[in-house]
Amino acid sequence: MRRVIATVPAIALALVTLVPAGVATAHPGEPTSYATKTPYRPQQDARSYQRVPAGFVPVFTESVSRHGSRAATSGEDGDLVLALWERARTEGALTSLGRSFGPEVQRLLDAMAKAGYGELSGRGKQELRDTAVRLRERLPALFDAMPAKGERIDVVSSGKGRAVDSGTEFTGGLVEADPALGPLVDPARTDVDLLYFHKSDGGAAYRDYIDNDRRLAATLKKIREQPRTQAAARGVLRTLFSARFVDRMTAADRVSAAEAVYGLYAIAPSMGAEGDWHLTRYIGARDAAWFGYLDDAESFYESGPGFDDSTITYAMAGVLLDDLFRKIEDKRSGASGFGAVLRFTHAEEIMPLAALMGLPGSARPASPSRPYTYADNPWRGASVAPMAANIQWDLFRKDDTFLVRMLYNEKETAFKTGCRPVAKGSSFYNVDELERCFGRTGGK
Repeated sequence: MRRVIATVPAIALALVTLVPAGVATAHPGEPTSYATKTPYRPQQDARSYQRVPAGFVPVFTESVSRHGSRAATSGEDGDLVLALWERARTEGALTSLGRSFGPEVQRLLDAMAKAGYGELSGRGKQELRDTAVRLRERLPALFDAMPAKGERIDVVSSGKGRAVDSGTEFTGGLVEADPALGPLVDPARTDVDLLYFHKSDGGAAYRDYIDNDRRLAATLKKIREQPRTQAAARGVLRTLFSARFVDRMTAADRVSAAEAVYGLYAIAPSMGAEGDWHLTRYIGARDAAWFGYLDDAESFYESGPGFDDSTITYAMAGVLLDDLFRKIEDKRSGASGFGAVLRFTHAEEIMPLAALMGLPGSARPASPSRPYTYADNPWRGASVAPMAANIQWDLFRKDDTFLVRMLYNEKETAFKTGCRPVAKGSSFYNVDELERCFGRTGGK
């Protein structure tokens, strides 16, 4: 979340308040208030998955995964609030609750520095290993057959430390669950164009949009400069500091400081293996939910479905969707020696891929005249791209017929509207039907 916001002008009071539904009743710890920093959990018990159609056996699996839970990418938030806290301490302006805030923030900063800023936390490592074990358990016939067939496991990442480490943890969990798979895991490789496309050559137009699009800037400014933002900022800071101390701050400084407190609150669950944190007591439920909404709004317009008259935020994910199809096509044609392809990337790739694919809750854009709110759009960072988010395609074969099942955060998920499953309500799709539905050359 950006830390720069102009002082709310008087005209802002005339804007339609874009209060998201549910803010008033949200509670600390609910996924929405953590936005895309929400730690991972599978969304369906595998025991409730549909039966594989009779006669079909698994022959291939592939996935795209966000890295696991991590430390904050820098100590900026902690440094900002600690400096403010120290100033308040010397002025005698701390509340009784605020006095315990500084030491807890310092402990959290120390833990994140030890883990490595931006690197996987203990929880993040476990998320990946547990997901790998569940993958092995879901497809025993596939993995049992791989050693005899000599099929390989391809591991590819963006090349960024937390993505590389996620691949290492995932394959480590897989091999621990089934040591026979160890010799089949190929050396991990890097593909920036595929798994960091928002920063590669293919993302040049996208980066220009982020840096220079006036409509984007105006929309985010309108959302952020609502009176509720100032009220939430004051609410956060008054938990820690005296009214006089908070009143002396500028409007912009109040928001920046409150956002920093929110940033620490949001990252703390990811650091659960490194300490016992109590950041929820320093930020009220309504205020946490509001800053979670602001975080979601930024992600929605910068990496999600965005405006309804533009595809700039997600069209570049086509390179990744093409790769998903290509690996299925190679397996079907007999050109692939892989039994599994495992990709490890970032939220900035998962969110546009989900929008491009039309995944549930991921693809509804907003009208330029009606900005995104929780009230009229189901998009939530907590469900679209939590830590360790994943999209998995499993390929099944019977004679010359191939079916695909998709799991989104380990939940059986329908392909986009217009794609016809093998039977009404089924989670299985003929590969030829998916080719047709997504307009790929060679589809029937």
